[in-house]
Amino acid sequence: MGFIKKEFLIGVLVSVFATLSALFIYIEFFSIFNFQETLNAINEKGLIGKIVTLAAVPNLFVFFIYIKKKQDYRARGVLFTTILIAFTTFVIKLF
Repeated sequence: MGFIKKEFLIGVLVSVFATLSALFIYIEFFSIFNFQETLNAINEKGLIGKIVTLAAVPNLFVFFIYIKKKQDYRARGVLFTTILIAFTTFVIKLF
């Protein structure tokens, strides 16, 4: 695998990890219910898009850290994942 592809993939993986971590922290620490009950309530109320969008906010910090360190290909991976999350959220809201 080439250097550019590897760096891009690292950015994507870090972005996915940051999003999933933020999602877990939100559900685990800011909900009065347990994890499974919270997921069920989110699904019943149709809040999945909003929660995933909120969970993608840490990608902004990761993106700027990569830009500041001049790791442009990793920043592209983070940006790609963030756009993919935004598009997925749009599709979820649409249907």
